[in-house]
Amino acid sequence: MVRAHIATLRTVPVDAPPRPPTVRQVTGWLTRHPTALTEDDRAALKNVLARCPELDTVAGHVRDFGEILSGRLGARLPAWIEAVDASQLPGLTGFARHLLRDLDAVTAGLTLDWSSGGIEGSVNRIKKIKRQLYGRAGFDLLRKMILFQ
Repeated sequence: MVRAHIATLRTVPVDAPPRPPTVRQVTGWLTRHPTALTEDDRAALKNVLARCPELDTVAGHVRDFGEILSGRLGARLPAWIEAVDASQLPGLTGFARHLLRDLDAVTAGLTLDWSSGGIEGSVNRIKKIKRQLYGRAGFDLLRKMILFQ
């Protein structure tokens, strides 16, 4: 009898509203390319954006920034920062202001084809070797380990 009663309590009522999307789901919808979303995700995102105008503004700024990143359009970055600053959205405005601190470097990184990825990989490998040695080895051993790995 107890099991049957609990089973009736565990059933979801028919008139219960659907669960709202989680923050992680909405963030994923906003940061993914629009063509990568399923039809259900697009409909759910459209529903969420219709309910919150601030989030709709954020979605527009995120899409614009994604276009700047993927298209390597660094020249459009100052205009994007001004638009974000004018919208007065706390998290996004802080991000944009931090980009202004070194705007020339950020613009160059978003425009030029050069990358320091290879150098950074070598630096990380050298740091890993130094950590493995716990500071016990001198320069000669460190040099041999770096050159012969």
